[in-house]
This record gives sequence, C-alpha cells and structure tokens, in this order.
Amino acid sequence: MKPGEKLISILNRIDGRGYKAYLDLKGSYDFNSFTLFIDHVQRDPFASPSLLRIEIPDHSFPPDLYQNKTRKIALEDYISRSFAEGIKRKVKGRKGSGKSGILRIDQGGQEVIERSCVNINPHILEIRFELGLPARGRRIMGKEAQRLLTQVLPDIVSSSCFYENLHAEEIARHVQCYENAEHIRDQLIREELVAFIATGSILPRESGISPKPLPRAVAFKSPDTLTVSLETADGNLVQGMGIPEGVTLIVGGGYHGKSTLLQAIELGVYNHIPGDGRELVITREDAVKIRAEDGRRIEKVDVSSFIHQPPGIKDTSNFSTENASGSTSQAANIIEALEAGSKLLLFDEDTSATNFMIRDERMQRLVNKEKEPITPFIDRVGELYHEHGVSTVLVMGGSGDYFQEANTVIMMDNYQPRDVTLASRKIAQEMPINRKAEAPGKFHYQKRYPHPESIQPYKGRKLKLDSRGISTLMIGTSMIDLSWVEQLVESSQTRAIGYALYQLTRYNTGPQPSLTVKNVLDKLDEEINRKGLDFLAPPGRKHPHNLARPRRYEIVAALNRLRSCKMNM
Repeated sequence: MKPGEKLISILNRIDGRGYKAYLDLKGSYDFNSFTLFIDHVQRDPFASPSLLRIEIPDHSFPPDLYQNKTRKIALEDYISRSFAEGIKRKVKGRKGSGKSGILRIDQGGQEVIERSCVNINPHILEIRFELGLPARGRRIMGKEAQRLLTQVLPDIVSSSCFYENLHAEEIARHVQCYENAEHIRDQLIREELVAFIATGSILPRESGISPKPLPRAVAFKSPDTLTVSLETADGNLVQGMGIPEGVTLIVGGGYHGKSTLLQAIELGVYNHIPGDGRELVITREDAVKIRAEDGRRIEKVDVSSFIHQPPGIKDTSNFSTENASGSTSQAANIIEALEAGSKLLLFDEDTSATNFMIRDERMQRLVNKEKEPITPFIDRVGELYHEHGVSTVLVMGGSGDYFQEANTVIMMDNYQPRDVTLASRKIAQEMPINRKAEAPGKFHYQKRYPHPESIQPYKGRKLKLDSRGISTLMIGTSMIDLSWVEQLVESSQTRAIGYALYQLTRYNTGPQPSLTVKNVLDKLDEEINRKGLDFLAPPGRKHPHNLARPRRYEIVAALNRLRSCKMNM
C-alpha cells in the first residue's frame, strides 16, 4: 500500500459529507518513514482543532544529543521550533470555515522549558500537534484535507524531524546553550551566589509586549568588584556579575535599568534560546518574585511575623481573608514562598506596599507602634538571611534606610551596574537613622496542611480544567487569577498547573491531612521527574500536546489563590 493510501481512501469517501463524518479518520496511518496517529477528531469546524501525533521509529538523531535529561529537554525544544518553522514555510493561508486549516505545535518563546509536544528516546521520536480539519460551512473539504495530511504534513516532517535534513551545528549550539546555563546554575550555591549575569548580556527587551532583545541595546558589563568567573559545560570560563547571598539592593535613578535588571534576574530561573541576550543570565531555581496583590484570597497563613493584632483581629497566626490588602497580601506571599521551599525573594518597590516595606523615623514618632500592626520588611530582611538562610534582592529607589541592612548595593547608571556598597555604608555611618526596629519576637511561621478534596475540579459531572491565556485558570466552577504571578511565561504552563492541581486530589489523606504544602509539592515534583509531563494528564486526555512544565512555586501560587482550597495548621 502506498504511503497514506488508507487515509486518502477515507477522505475520498467522506468528501462533502457532514463534518461529523471526519470521526472516521480516528486511527493510525503508515507513511513509510513515519506513522500518523489521529487521536481526537473535532466534531465541528468551530471547535478546538483535532489532535494528531507522528511517530518516527529508529530516528537518526545522535544519542549524545539526548543522553541526559538536560540535553533531551533542549533537543526536544529545538525540534518543536523546527516543526513550527516548517509550518510557517509550508502553510500559506487557510481555506474553509472556522478553524479549518489551522496547523500548530506548542512552540516555546524565548525560554526553553520542558514540554509535552516532542518526546525522543533511542527508538522513537514522537511529535504531537493539532490540525483544524477543513470544511466549507459544516461540509467536509476532503481534497483540502488530503493536501494537508498527505502533502503538506509529510513535507514538514521531512524538513524538521530528520537529523540529516537539519543544521547539525545549529542543533549542537541550541543544546550546548541550554546545558551551559544548567551547568552555571549548578555552581551558584557552591559559589554562594544567588544570580549571575554574564558580561555582554542584553537585558532590555524590545517592548512591553515583546520579549525579544532590544536592538542596539547597551550590553551589560560587570563591575570589577563583583566580577566572577564560572565554568560552562563545554569547559570554557565566562565572566560576569555574581550577586552574592544576603541582602542586595539595586538602586539608581529612574529609567536607568533597575527594574530591567530585576526582571532579567526573575526570569533567570529559566534558560533562554541562543540569540536572546540572556543566555547566561542565571538565577537559582527557587527565586520567587514578591509583590503586593490587593484583593487576593488568603487561606490560614501565619502572617504574625509581619501583621499582628490589627483592629478587630486578635490572632494573625491563622489568618484568612477573601480580599487581602496590599500589605497583608505581600506578607502572605512571602510566607507562602518560604513554605514552598524558596530561599531567594525578589522585590521591586514599584509593586510593593510602601507601608509594608518601610516605616521611617518620622512616621514612627507620629504613629505610635501600639497603633501600627505592621512589622515592615526592613525589620525582618536581615534576620531572614542570618537566621533562616533566605536571601533578598530589592529594587529600591526611594529609601536609603535599607543601606543599614544591605550586604551588597548595586547602582544602575545608564543600564550599567556599579558596585556602590562601600559608598552606601559610608553614607549610613555619616547619616545614622534613629528609627526603631519594630519586630516583636523572632521570625516564624506555622506549617499548613492542604485538603486535596477541596480543589473540586468538576463542574457537575464534567471535569473542568482550562486555561485562558497565561493569567487565568478554570478549575471546576472556580476561576484562579494568576495575573500577578509574574514568573509564569506561557499559557502551556498555566494549563499544566490546572492538571497538576487535579493530580493533587489523589493525595487525599482523610479529614486530618498529614502532608504539608512542601510535602505535597515534593511528591508532585518527584512524580513528574520520574514519569514526565504525561503523568499530569487526567483521564481522557492521553498524549497531552500542549503542556509546559511549571515550577512548584507557580503551582502553589495557583493553589493558594483557589477560593475553594482549605488548609489545616
């Protein structure tokens, strides 16, 4: 039988019939060099596209390109981008109604993230994608479907999924770039650093809506006093600015690059594609951006180290609200990040509650401490590092009071960093402040135990897990707003978070849960590491084609914002 002959026969038979006749396509088809699987067929041209897979047996990719998990993730990412480029080259316009002719794969952006659309092992290369089966009105366009499935698709597969038809040097560069970033990240703890920004990096982005590098941007240059040399995976040394553990301030005038540097650091938890400019901007994986988030829900969080005895509330060690203030939400965000295992907190004063970050001497004199329930972060930041090993990086342009607590001070001047630590210490000595520390007792928080059954992923009898862009997640009848969870970068991560929350329902331990939030996240991470992203797929969603791995900190952020979620302490 000729390649695709069985498929052509079916399409000839159903040409012009009602759209549901496309259901006859479900199954597998031999194309000699690969097998096509049509796993799910849309029932209407206006519904979500159909889900397809191809499997290439005994592919020709050299084993050293996927010999470990790090290289495997990078190679799979390259193949998904190559497939997407093939679609752009071969698919010129669409014919038909609704989603007719849509052909797409879950291609990444500037970040390289483990995803479900490509899977490679020594015996099989599998590609998962979606196709809008073409229709005129609600009638099948059999000839156009034949063209897409038996001509366009094989051309895309040939040009993007066979090693001999790709650029070997480009593949090696892509894999090496990812591996170098991982190798440097592994050195950060040993070198007592929280982040590394290589000299020559391009930090500014093209625009607020484009994450691509800004053309002709000023290249980053490390100040001599903060320059370190780290080794890449291929044995070379790279120099750049090492941000040490402790309390680091990023200061400087407006529009000089303070927030740009912080944004690069917060996204340095991901590795980036060659040419991004941030290939060697590397941050510890556990960095969490903290901000004020008015209106968010809080469920039984011990915020007593920051908020104590506000009017009408005697105990804040078990604090809940459906509508948090800026300062209370920021306190909860800190505790929740630490609870999940973070040892690195990132702040920008522009997105922080002012009264949470600082209460200066004059305000202390006017408003007596007995009337102020908030312990400002300045009175905890040093303790967090010295007694709990939690480092902090803060963008601070309006308060020099933090000079007293800072281990390192970096001033951004026309997008270039200067080490002004000694100057800031001199200023602190010459201009001592008389504000009083307002921390009553030692920093602490109580562990929480989630009730998995409170996640409630069903709407009636139907499992409802859906994402709307990056910032909105639907779980059953609940909507989770992730607008201010700033380290999410892809809607495929948001979708995977929904699936992860569904999997948490399996960890039900009865009316008195025995697993802490950290226990639950550790268990989930271990299962994903062992079984891959397919593990997250709920029943009926086998072979998920559009999942990208989220970090545990974004998963727990969604759990904490789920209004049905219940916790014990």
